[in-house]
Amino acid sequence: MSPRRNRPRGGEKPTDRAVEEADRYGGAQRTESWQDEEWCVRHVAGASAAGKRYRCPGCDQEIPSGMPHVVAWPEHGGVDDRRHWHKACWNAKDRRTSRVQRSRNAPRY
Repeated sequence: MSPRRNRPRGGEKPTDRAVEEADRYGGAQRTESWQDEEWCVRHVAGASAAGKRYRCPGCDQEIPSGMPHVVAWPEHGGVDDRRHWHKACWNAKDRRTSRVQRSRNAPRY
């Protein structure tokens, strides 16, 4: 009996540019369709997010520094259109209502 092969046979290998971009920004980038618009989505590793805190538009809660999360922006948008989401909130964005309940003294981001 021959030993088990753990490596996949063939398949596509990532291009050098894709690997370089993934290393530079902390995660691979892909395009997803949401609300009749194309969105660029990038997963950010926790180490890449050190020192910064963001507010998730899905749940209106803070994303602590060093926590892995998702950055999404419209494909034809700019830097100001980027939003940082919890991974679970991004995955549940179609199941959530668009009306987020905030307390009276909560900041609006």
